[in-house]
Amino acid sequence: MRHFDYKDGVMHAEDVSLARIAQEVGTPVYVYSAATLTRHFNVFAGAFEGRDVLVAYSVKANSNLAVLSLLGKLGAGADVVSGGELARALTAGIPASKIVFSGVGKKPAEMRAALKAGIRMFNVESEPELEALNAVAVDMGMRAPISFRVNPDVTAGGHEKISTGKAENKFGVAWSAAEAAYARAAELPGIEIVGVDVHIGSQIDELAPFKAAIEKVSGLIERLRAAGHSIKMFDIGGGLGIPYGSNAPAPPLPSEYGAMVKEATAHLDVQMVFEPGRMIAGNAGVLLSTVTYVKRGENRDFLIVDAAMNDLIRPALYDAYHEIEPIIAPKPTTPQKLYDVVGPVCESGDTFTKQREFPQMVSGDVIVMHSAGAYGAVQAGQYNTRPLVPEVLVSGDRYAVVRDRPLVEEILKTESVPSWL
Repeated sequence: MRHFDYKDGVMHAEDVSLARIAQEVGTPVYVYSAATLTRHFNVFAGAFEGRDVLVAYSVKANSNLAVLSLLGKLGAGADVVSGGELARALTAGIPASKIVFSGVGKKPAEMRAALKAGIRMFNVESEPELEALNAVAVDMGMRAPISFRVNPDVTAGGHEKISTGKAENKFGVAWSAAEAAYARAAELPGIEIVGVDVHIGSQIDELAPFKAAIEKVSGLIERLRAAGHSIKMFDIGGGLGIPYGSNAPAPPLPSEYGAMVKEATAHLDVQMVFEPGRMIAGNAGVLLSTVTYVKRGENRDFLIVDAAMNDLIRPALYDAYHEIEPIIAPKPTTPQKLYDVVGPVCESGDTFTKQREFPQMVSGDVIVMHSAGAYGAVQAGQYNTRPLVPEVLVSGDRYAVVRDRPLVEEILKTESVPSWL
């Protein structure tokens, strides 16, 4: 469920008019709904009621401090993949004891910061990383709690660029090497084995791949315990998909996913860790953009809008679909036309959709791109020296700008010309 609906002919986020935000903040602008974030987190966490669970929100989906603070107050932990994300989670008030550190390229300085903070565990993705983490921990006089991320070679749905659980992907320890990796970890003085981690991809719209991975890893947990390893936690990752548009196929409900997981892990006696990101934030955010020009081509018409691929890269990067609507509800008599919706960046890939039907539009109309709360603002850049998009959080009938749009002068101040030029 998302709290973006027409009220009196104008699209609202909860009880705030998006037309008001567009006018007062300017476009392009991201808008997030606190009520949607809250509902999605509670629905997901509630699917595991009665079990020992840590819901470690995947910070990479949407790392805005206001979003993290809201989720932290609801009881969320954090799954981080960089020292910067670790700092964000801690700054937002998420306890270090609820933070897990994933990612294939952790640097020693990041490991040191995480150990100093006292995080829950590291999800180690390779044996070289294990050796580096051990060296850091020994130098600090500490033991690093770890799980290995194992690659179960399970094929899941979604775009090939967000699949992570196949043998050819860069993530995790190879299935055939997993038990040897745990044996090596047990020999190291700076390492404490606490769990097993698996994550097979993102935007997965069926339960079968999850079940296959869980069952495969469950067998590994039993073998590791038999070998004398203490396995207290099973990090099952994230990846549950969301509907991108009202006509999109509906992924499994969190309640269905929860029932499957509880049944598949009932015999293990572990704390389960989950890393939902898109499922929490995806449909909690939209991107507003203004039509700059309506251009008539030889065989198609273009809506040239003020948002671009550097603001929302998903369509260019993944061929992703986003539902797009005008923020002013069209009248029943408004004619429908086919448009390509494109941005101002000098790339043919700067296209949000092609030949999609919309009410006839004119310059100055504002559109809303739905399902932009995850992997939207976090992947934004400043290509063409276009300032990063501001972000707004709505709660009921109030809103706040939770990230400002920088001035071009501020961008330029981060660069310098050498004295010898």
